[in-house]
Amino acid sequence: MKTVLITGSCEGIGKQTALHFARENWTVIATMHIYKEVEEFKRYSNIYTYGLDVTSTENIEVAKQQILKNHKQIDTIINNAGVGYRSFVELSEDEKINLIVNVNWLGVVKICRAFIPVLRDQRFGQIINITSIAGLVNLPLGNFYHSTKQAVESFSECMAYELYPFNISVATVQFGNAPTSFQKNVAICQQTEICSYNNLMNRISTLLEKKSSENKELPEKIVEKLYQIAENPNRCFRRYTIGFDANFMKILRRITGYKIFNSIIRKKTLEN
Repeated sequence: MKTVLITGSCEGIGKQTALHFARENWTVIATMHIYKEVEEFKRYSNIYTYGLDVTSTENIEVAKQQILKNHKQIDTIINNAGVGYRSFVELSEDEKINLIVNVNWLGVVKICRAFIPVLRDQRFGQIINITSIAGLVNLPLGNFYHSTKQAVESFSECMAYELYPFNISVATVQFGNAPTSFQKNVAICQQTEICSYNNLMNRISTLLEKKSSENKELPEKIVEKLYQIAENPNRCFRRYTIGFDANFMKILRRITGYKIFNSIIRKKTLEN
């Protein structure tokens, strides 16, 4: 029976992934920022819940010791925990910048750093880092979210080289806006006296809400793909893109190049 550790598993894609793996008879180590009982998890004897704050090195170590006491091996780690922040640079707040960097970027680093020795001792294992199409293309108001996701992309690719000799595979997974609780929890800066800022925020928010509502089948595709990757790890570093929107943006950016792509996005978001 294989074992998967998932961060940020109390809601959204994390929770759906935990349930999917449990149904496929994996042992699921479902971690979350603050421990709480998840009603849907109670139906499965193979889901084990732990409190784990990805921003705290000390808390990660405590959780790690508890996990290793109860589980002899870990086959796959899915770094899913993440937050969003939609703001203009001049209106950004230190507290929110620190949070998104600490969760989305350093959280992944700290989880990998803590559990690599476990996988290395096993001489096998897999790390799947969930990024976003935001890690491959740049869009308005993505200053902070996109930056953290691109950082995880680079980090993952670099890390894959050093882990290759130990039979530890690394992959990243990108997708677009999915109808989960994530978008509802995104921090957004307040309305301002700057009309162009307000107009852009309204346009982007409306566009993202529309895209999320259209992608009703995306969460199911994501969790199924994560399961397929976990079942068939590729020793070489791989990037997986899921969903029409993400694949379309990825291909469009590649074909058009920076200048034309930038012009298309500008016309769609900035011009009336």
